[in-house]
Amino acid sequence: MHFHEKPNMYVTNVEIKVSNLKRSLKYYQEVIGFKVLAEESNKATLTADGHTALLTIVQPDTIEEKTKLTTGLFHFALLLPTRRDLANIISHFHQKGIYFGASDHDVSEALYLQDPDDNGIEIYIDRPEESWTWTSNQVYMVTEPLNIRAILTEAAGEWNGLPENTVMGHIHLSVSNLADAEEFYTKGLGFDIVTRYGGQALFISTGRYHHHIGLNTWHSENAPKLGKNQVGLKTYSLFLDNEQQATTMKENLRAISAPVVEIESGFQTEDPAGNIVLLKY
Repeated sequence: MHFHEKPNMYVTNVEIKVSNLKRSLKYYQEVIGFKVLAEESNKATLTADGHTALLTIVQPDTIEEKTKLTTGLFHFALLLPTRRDLANIISHFHQKGIYFGASDHDVSEALYLQDPDDNGIEIYIDRPEESWTWTSNQVYMVTEPLNIRAILTEAAGEWNGLPENTVMGHIHLSVSNLADAEEFYTKGLGFDIVTRYGGQALFISTGRYHHHIGLNTWHSENAPKLGKNQVGLKTYSLFLDNEQQATTMKENLRAISAPVVEIESGFQTEDPAGNIVLLKY
């Protein structure tokens, strides 16, 4: 879990647009296991521990239908504390008849779902970092079938929602041009490249995590930006170590002609694919 602590730069909150707030609240509480931290007429903030905002869901006043693929959210990823927690939530999904995908990535064991608006969700655990394989500063990751039976042997007790120590492990974004995204996230924001998947996907992090952000063009190469009122990603937040880091980052972003807008406790920028990033310290 130290990968989601200072001085690392990591995702703290993801804000998504949904078409029906009431329906989404029911899903995120009953299926995923969030608690409601705050609720308004068109917005709800969700938490695992009762005080940390992990996910914000917003229903725009007008919903615009998506008629073609766009950039935006591929998935957000919730990192559970233990393998037992993963086993318990698998049992919970089975009991509720919830369909999910599953993959073994060598560094992690992961489940995949879609919310009622097809926003992607990953729920995963990390294998011990001592077991990760690094070659020339690139971490080895694969996509293999997950041994669910082995995980279920560790299930114990009843499932009572997301564990308190759940964090937003990473976000994975669909972008229109991988080279442009690489420049923005490495030169502008200062992330390190930790894995390349051919010419269509890139994984980046700080502090030698397997990835705090994933970027791909699998279904979005040259795609338009997500519309303002289309369901999907609205913003996501990165936590910075200090104000000096923010100052340096602003200079680097301006040097590559990326926008910088001051906000409370930090600033806002936008990647070349239209994904809005809030940087707070």
